[in-house]
Amino acid sequence: MDSEIFEKAQSIINNRRIRAESENEARIRDVNDKIPQIREINEVLFNTGKELISIISNGKGKDVSQKIEQLKQYNLGAQAMSRKILKEHGYPEDYLDMHYTCPKCCDRGYNGSNFCDCLKTLCGKLAADELNKNSQLKLSSFDSFSLSYYSGENYQAMKNILEYTKQYAATFSENSKSILMFGHTGLGKTHLSLAIAKTVLEKGYGVIYDSAINILRNIEKEHFSYEHSSEMIDLVMNTDLLILDDIGTEYESPFYNATIYNIINTRLNCGKPSIISTNLDFEGISRRYDKRVMSRIVSMYSCLEFRGEDVRLQKRKNNA
Repeated sequence: MDSEIFEKAQSIINNRRIRAESENEARIRDVNDKIPQIREINEVLFNTGKELISIISNGKGKDVSQKIEQLKQYNLGAQAMSRKILKEHGYPEDYLDMHYTCPKCCDRGYNGSNFCDCLKTLCGKLAADELNKNSQLKLSSFDSFSLSYYSGENYQAMKNILEYTKQYAATFSENSKSILMFGHTGLGKTHLSLAIAKTVLEKGYGVIYDSAINILRNIEKEHFSYEHSSEMIDLVMNTDLLILDDIGTEYESPFYNATIYNIINTRLNCGKPSIISTNLDFEGISRRYDKRVMSRIVSMYSCLEFRGEDVRLQKRKNNA
């Protein structure tokens, strides 16, 4: 794992913990000022906490266990009373509880000696953000996609695709379907996949967007390196949404073909959505890749065929 990304993730999680503790202290001060009964209960809980530490440090034998159990029951009763009083004064019952972003690790990034899932997820998101840094996410949106370059049946087909992709992005979840965008070059596949990525990122999900050749080269480089790293393939397999642009333009090799199938199959088996764009039609995909690739795509993906004349050529003609 990249040390800079790991340190950045740890810093973010540490700040979450500091913020949670600071907000909790502010809530306690607020309630102590407004509800004297709660202040008294909090003082009692604080004193029993000190007493508990003293018993554990100095006591021995069965008597210690009994005293600890008695204090535990006393504290539970005091906490129940505190929640009841809070509710009576219009506060949520858990108002004085510590509200960590990740209750599993209390915003420390570790569960015992292991990394917490929240730290792993954050590292993956930060790594994905780094990968997406050079993409044109900011330049592509649904609003900037113009249907004026399409006509006749192509216009209606592309209008349907635009509406479908807008709805897909707006309602995206980890259970969303995967999509194949196919058709000739210059018809808007990259534009709409970038628009989806932009919207999904804004919803807080992790997205990896890159050309198939870039991703495959990085995976190949790690796979055959001295360290035999798996960082890139792990990111690709675990991100909330993977967008592979221009499959079929990569150099044809057994390793690349096997990796494409592995990515498609593994993410489908894990229920993770992917978006694949290609200039190949179904026949071209079948010729280029293992027949299992085509079988998985046809049976499990929403297949969107882009139609029309190359938009980029039309723009050049209009500007000539």
